[in-house]
Amino acid sequence: MSQVLGIGEDEQAVSQKLIEAALNGDEALVDEILGNAVVDVNFMGTINLTIKHTNSFQHEEAPDELKVDHVQYKTDVTPLFAAAHAGHVDIVKKILTAGADVNQRLFRGYAITAATREGHPEVLSILLKAGSSQPACEEALLEACLSGQVNMADFLISWEMARVEVQTNALIRASSRGLVGVVELLIKSGVDVNSMHRVLLCSIKPALHTSVDCTALVAAIVCRQSPVVKYLLEAGAKADCQVRLGAWSWDSNSGEVLRVGAGMAEPYSAVWCAVEYWEATGMILRLLLEHVSANSVQMGRSLLCHAVLCGNAAAAQILLEAGADVEHCVSTTDGCQFRPLHLAAKLGFLPVLKTLMNQGCNLNAMTDTGDTALMLCAVSAHLDCFHELLIAGADFARVNKAGYTVIDLLESCSDRSLAYELIWDSILSGRNIFSSDLRVFCVMQFVARHGNAKVMKKILEHKGMDVNLQDKFGLSAAMVAAQEGHMEVFKVLLYAGASMELKNKKGETALMLADKCGKKDECERILLDSILDNAFKERNFNALHFAARKGNCEVLAHLLKQGCAINSWNEEGYTALMISMKEGHLDACKLLLSQGADCYLANPRGDTALSLARKSSSCKGVEEVLLDHMAKKLVLAEGQLTKHTREGKGQPHMKIVKMLKSGILRWGESKRRNVICKEASRGSSLTFRKNRKNRDTDKPGLFRVVTITGREIHFEASVAFVAELWVRGINLIVGEAMGTNSVASR
Repeated sequence: MSQVLGIGEDEQAVSQKLIEAALNGDEALVDEILGNAVVDVNFMGTINLTIKHTNSFQHEEAPDELKVDHVQYKTDVTPLFAAAHAGHVDIVKKILTAGADVNQRLFRGYAITAATREGHPEVLSILLKAGSSQPACEEALLEACLSGQVNMADFLISWEMARVEVQTNALIRASSRGLVGVVELLIKSGVDVNSMHRVLLCSIKPALHTSVDCTALVAAIVCRQSPVVKYLLEAGAKADCQVRLGAWSWDSNSGEVLRVGAGMAEPYSAVWCAVEYWEATGMILRLLLEHVSANSVQMGRSLLCHAVLCGNAAAAQILLEAGADVEHCVSTTDGCQFRPLHLAAKLGFLPVLKTLMNQGCNLNAMTDTGDTALMLCAVSAHLDCFHELLIAGADFARVNKAGYTVIDLLESCSDRSLAYELIWDSILSGRNIFSSDLRVFCVMQFVARHGNAKVMKKILEHKGMDVNLQDKFGLSAAMVAAQEGHMEVFKVLLYAGASMELKNKKGETALMLADKCGKKDECERILLDSILDNAFKERNFNALHFAARKGNCEVLAHLLKQGCAINSWNEEGYTALMISMKEGHLDACKLLLSQGADCYLANPRGDTALSLARKSSSCKGVEEVLLDHMAKKLVLAEGQLTKHTREGKGQPHMKIVKMLKSGILRWGESKRRNVICKEASRGSSLTFRKNRKNRDTDKPGLFRVVTITGREIHFEASVAFVAELWVRGINLIVGEAMGTNSVASR
């Protein structure tokens, strides 16, 4: 009424002094002021008031911490509020006797709230007896419960002034603050341990600041209060209550997950909440697992999947220890199927992945699309997880339903070069890259394709490694290296015993593939070097014929020295000499002929060294070399010729004729039958024609020899070609005997 009518300046000052006196405990001054008729005992005045604050501070994976501070505020109070706050019992009584309103509410609450907050039980009792209202008592009860004042809370409860919902609120909020004593008091006082109320819950990880309908158990879990959780469970708290606190939204049709923010996802039970709102020691989860199965399922996914989704490796470990099925297959209504390992790989949660692997999960289990965890890591570019699966022995030979392998998927990965480096490092550190089907994936072919010679050498150190293993296309590692033009790798493989005779499914050899990419010459050079180094040991490869085709005299000589059969045939029906003739390699022909190559051999097609030399467009000199060799061999050996006597006048008869290296032509023992030749030529002389009266003087096999004394002797071979060789051979021997290099062939 005084506020309505207005109070004079002196009256306001007196009432303000009453507030200050009540706060300071000046009982005499209070009595004096109360004796003044103008004082207003319900006057609200502004003073500086130091108030006790009990606040809860959040930590990431540790319990919320309760801190008590005293903060000074400039606030409106009444004399009764000030006295109750300060705990001055006698002053409280006097002000109440003077007519103060015990239920007057200020910004900082009721007088009974102030007494409870500051811990003045006697004042609390006085105010209750003075007729504190239900709202005032309920507020005081909440204050007592939230500040952990068990005795005061017990006293307030005994007055039975608080409604059930208020007590439930107090229970839930006290649970969130870890006040076990208060929780125990409220439950013993009859508060339903499983009752729900809407309260504000806060968390740093995951980030949460929202009002939620929940139970005391959920509040304690969110705030990581393990002692409270333990007590509540012992008191009969149910773990199956559903709350909307999750941050991951789950589509039960497609199996897709989306981070929507804490409190926005589908409702789940307390144990799921304990996984997401993780307490570092894991005590809360262990306590809950004593009452809930580790294999509990919600919307098709298991609790272990939820731990994976939250990236919580510690929770996953506890669940697995409690018997969670590491191979639990999540099945959606759309037919999607995957396991915890696939989820961890897809999300790239390495610690969780390691936990699942340590439990012995199937590394090569497939999703409904046929993808393995290794494939999912490749697609999502989670290289740390990819590397972990690699060294653990994940299978590189698996093929998904789209027909792709891990390596195929890596090709489309933005970080594929880093992935390859991880593979190289693993091999170099001595680890094996596992493949259940070497036709699908063989590490040698893979390394050959990428041209890493250092890694290839490391692979070949393993015993039992088949360097000639072929993949599903029939490609060996050497073929791949040749095809890609990686000559250093090709050399490593060749020196390790790679076959040059192997063919892929198209019938191509390594050298053919090298030819396609323009590296044939380099491959052949490496092959020749390996032969010289005695590193090439392939029995089925005709090394002599290969060297002949290349015209490499050094390799030819080396092979012949090693005992290669000089007249052996290759699969095409050619000898080394035939190939040299065909290719026009003059020096190689000379070498082979000098080492005893048979120039008269013919293959089933009728090809001889001479016929091939005549067809060669590479070098016409090879034909001359061969003819010289054949001619010399013919004349130096004994041959049967028809000899004409008396310059054609006598009767022709057969003789065994032989040329000596000294230039002597011999067909008998007498001196007249051993003549020193000057030259030989085709056809007959004029005298011979005259004496024969031109009969049989133009026979193709006819030739004559002129001695150094001018004597002419006519011989006749069976065919013209033999006559030609005799003439060439005689002239060659004569030239060598006389120290000249001329060749007369007429």
